[in-house]
Amino acid sequence: MDISYAKLVTIAKRVLAQESDAIKALGNLIDYHFAEACELILRCKGRVIVTGLGKSGHIAQKIAASLTSTGTAAHFMHAAESMHGDLGVIHRDDLLLAISFSGETEEILDLLAPVKHLGAPVVAITGNAESKLAKEADVVLWLSRAGEADPHNLVPTTSTTLTLALGDAITIALMEARKFTPEDFAVFHPRGMLGKRLTLHVRDLLRGDETNPVIHEDASFGEALETMTSFLLGGVSVVDDKGKLAGIVTDGDVRRIIQRFVVKGGSVAEALSTPVSAVMTQNPSFIESTCLAYDALKLMENHKPRPIYLLPVVDHIQQPVGLLHIHALVQAGFTSRANDE
Repeated sequence: MDISYAKLVTIAKRVLAQESDAIKALGNLIDYHFAEACELILRCKGRVIVTGLGKSGHIAQKIAASLTSTGTAAHFMHAAESMHGDLGVIHRDDLLLAISFSGETEEILDLLAPVKHLGAPVVAITGNAESKLAKEADVVLWLSRAGEADPHNLVPTTSTTLTLALGDAITIALMEARKFTPEDFAVFHPRGMLGKRLTLHVRDLLRGDETNPVIHEDASFGEALETMTSFLLGGVSVVDDKGKLAGIVTDGDVRRIIQRFVVKGGSVAEALSTPVSAVMTQNPSFIESTCLAYDALKLMENHKPRPIYLLPVVDHIQQPVGLLHIHALVQAGFTSRANDE
């Protein structure tokens, strides 16, 4: 390699500085035309059809995806394919968001006549305010003629960054105008972490009796061990005469209990015959099955004096309906609350 590390770092800093300056300059160009474009989209009864070609096409796909996931129905249409059947996706109630930095992309210009014939409005994003696209569009969002970041001003870099940033601005403006909430976002992202945080409940992680080991407080510690072994969850809920949660015994408790008996000179047999009520953790932390799984994670991580890995789950009258193991949360996609935020 005949270029130094220092030179490569210098190039990276130059590119980032140039694109950053271009975005700042774009902010100064935002005016009522931006508001007009947003108003047209908000009034659109159909979908926003986003189109572009080449690198602009890739950016158009991202903008369409961002709009769709934030409450604005959108669809990406490849400009080159549009004249070979894909134009059929556009309807009278739709809006065309056309992206071309030059404003002279032939495939984009070919779209305008049939779209206008349908009566659908056109919003253009372009770097050439005097282009044919700009003159034909109902609203024009100008990107300015900032040079590309490469030394020959050839590779779409600064221009695509500006387009992407403007697409983000449109997306966020529409989100706020529609009062789009995190709960709304979760509906469109049920498998994403935010979606899980807002929609996945504790009950969704339980498997009925398979995850609900329970013994009465009159049972022996040995019976508790037997139940724990058969369920393989690492613990057992202890209930009183009314069936309400009275305590819990976990694998960690077992080690401490056996150790305590041995240190005092007792036997394992003596430990096993001891009433579980005498050795259980009384009044343990618990969570209701209707609570969010994310709240269970917070409770387990913030438990004092140390985090816990097993949490009793109860119904509305505090009767156990399951034991939630931290592994169930991990399998559901939760890792650490710190990683989620």
